[in-house]
Amino acid sequence: MNSDQIRTIFNRIAPVYDQLNNWLSLGQHRIWKQMTVKWSGAKPGDTCLDVCCGSGDLAQMLAERVGMKGQVFGVDFSPEQLAIARQRVQARYLNLPITWIEGDALNLPFPDCQFDAATMGYGLRNVTDIFRSLKELHRVLKPGAKAAILDFNHPTNAQVRAFQQWYLDAIVVPAAQRFGLTEEYAYIAPSLNRFPTGQEQVKLAIKVGFSTATHYPITGGTMGVLVVNK
Repeated sequence: MNSDQIRTIFNRIAPVYDQLNNWLSLGQHRIWKQMTVKWSGAKPGDTCLDVCCGSGDLAQMLAERVGMKGQVFGVDFSPEQLAIARQRVQARYLNLPITWIEGDALNLPFPDCQFDAATMGYGLRNVTDIFRSLKELHRVLKPGAKAAILDFNHPTNAQVRAFQQWYLDAIVVPAAQRFGLTEEYAYIAPSLNRFPTGQEQVKLAIKVGFSTATHYPITGGTMGVLVVNK
């Protein structure tokens, strides 16, 4: 699947993306995202980046952490997702230091060494070149800065892996079907099959140039957070 096809998928699912994710995760995705923000090391006054920001959950959490003396840039290649991210902030009457930018994770529109911390939620699995995406993330982070990357994980336990596959086939796809988005959500399982394991992600991050990289399995190993340090 090329980048244009992936962009089309995320544009189409944008109107129901939050509702569906909240329902499918039983609200747990917000806890996973809070963990990701904490692992990014973002602190008050920092300049932070949320790559593949989607409808803006992680960017909002980063903004709340850095405060009005900080700055957050939310980048996504889907204009429909960015429109919803803007609307959500406006609807909640939040005065948050967020700048929304339409951009490509493989060619980030920022100079070298700009950010104190970064996050990415469910984006690394969907880029067409994971190595290049990690390299771009490394480029725009300041020396000593951290990034935390949340995504689905390859469980090492066979029973957990079987449960994850059952959940995708029996729960996620039928739920998406109710919204007329069967094709759009059916891509998750094959994209996960192609996605590097946690340890493979660690090796890629070190190869890119990060000084340290650790992958943390969460929720029984069905999800994972890759934490990297420049």
